Amino acid sequence: MPPANPLLLIASFFALYFVWGSTYLVIKFGIASWPPLLMAGIRFLVAGSLIYAWCRFRGAANPSLREWGAGAIVGILLLAVGNGGVTVAEHMGVDSGIAALCVATVPLFALLFGMIWGQRTRGLEWAGIALGLFGIGLLNLGSNLQASTLGAVLILIAAASWAFGSMWSKHLPLPRGAMASGVEMLAAGVVLLMASLISGERMTAAPTATGWFALAYLIVFGSIIAFSAYVYLLKHVRPAAATSYAYVNPVVAVLLGVGFAGERVGGEELLAMAVIVSAVILIGLPQRRTQKLAESC
Repeated sequence: MPPANPLLLIASFFALYFVWGSTYLVIKFGIASWPPLLMAGIRFLVAGSLIYAWCRFRGAANPSLREWGAGAIVGILLLAVGNGGVTVAEHMGVDSGIAALCVATVPLFALLFGMIWGQRTRGLEWAGIALGLFGIGLLNLGSNLQASTLGAVLILIAAASWAFGSMWSKHLPLPRGAMASGVEMLAAGVVLLMASLISGERMTAAPTATGWFALAYLIVFGSIIAFSAYVYLLKHVRPAAATSYAYVNPVVAVLLGVGFAGERVGGEELLAMAVIVSAVILIGLPQRRTQKLAESC
């Protein structure tokens, strides 16, 4: 594993834990000024354009038609349906912290979808899936998701789409390096803007300063910096450490939602958070064991 700069490691983990965890709250602030699909579309179109331009400036080849097609598939599943679904669900009234808890179920769906491509699921992983499904049931007993049934369904579809796209992406001819992210964001941005136009979204007033800040934050920090931090960590730490954001982000999002947006978290939802986070940790245990065995050989 290549040597890493300790300061860059700290900064990268901070970006993964707190920047990605904060995007759920920032989305909530943003949709107060922007229609949800329009905001998500602009976010990914701008971020994707910047990443694509940077990669080309650094000498990266233009992706082939097959790579553009593969990137579009992944971008639509992860970002257009996945992130776009979260944005619309929050617009429907799902609290930012609860949205993050629903998205924390992505590793559960990923294990289930992995079986399509022959991935074997172990005993601890099955236990984690069962525990996670129980956590989803608890979450739906809370007042927040009961107040927005459509939002609850949409955000679980978003989590499942993100997981399915993640698993499928391992078998698709994606562009190399950051160019893959640029292509995925560009495709998602176009699809989301088309969905915004078809659904009849309209700007009823000019965005507030908070709305512009939210959009800029999501573009620069949520899409570009956090992604770069994730790629850096994948190169310098074990994958289990790099993906530990899956059980840190929900806690960060819930605390920020309560502290800065006055969101309320009931007893069922607090218990669901503990259960879902425990399930994600349980699923990660076999991966950690496999990595330690590989390193010792």
